[in-house]
Amino acid sequence: MLDASTNPAPTPQPGPASQLAPADVLARLVPGRYLLTASFAGHRAGILTTSVSVCGTEPPLICVAVVKGHDIDPLIRDARHFGLCLISADDRLCARRFAVDAPPSASGDPFECFAVDSMPAGAPVLRKAALAIECEVFRHIDLETDHELFIGLVLSGRAVVDPAAGK
Repeated sequence: MLDASTNPAPTPQPGPASQLAPADVLARLVPGRYLLTASFAGHRAGILTTSVSVCGTEPPLICVAVVKGHDIDPLIRDARHFGLCLISADDRLCARRFAVDAPPSASGDPFECFAVDSMPAGAPVLRKAALAIECEVFRHIDLETDHELFIGLVLSGRAVVDPAAGK
């Protein structure tokens, strides 16, 4: 007889990813925890945010609010692109690694222990993300507060197909 404590159930693996048109990306944008990512000249950074919303449909635009002064700011400014990854609410590794006050990783690359893909314009996205989006910077709004806004023109997206849900 097998005991569940000695033979744990396998961790579900994400299914294949399906490419999404920009309009479909907007339809799949749900409240949750997102990882904002950017890459430029061999440097990558990411920061968690829960402030992501649709702010236009023609053209397809997404608004992201993040705390000012993070390492990601100059990367987004120079690359003119950013990525967004919808991550699981129970993903503690992402929560620790990409928190606003997270200490820098020993190697300098916060993505070192994650499986990462690159979107067409170069934004890094987590392979395990349920939804991955790449945007071109449409506007950057520096508010007179502790947050700033990035408005992104949706270029591409992909969603992980959940074989159990049939989606």
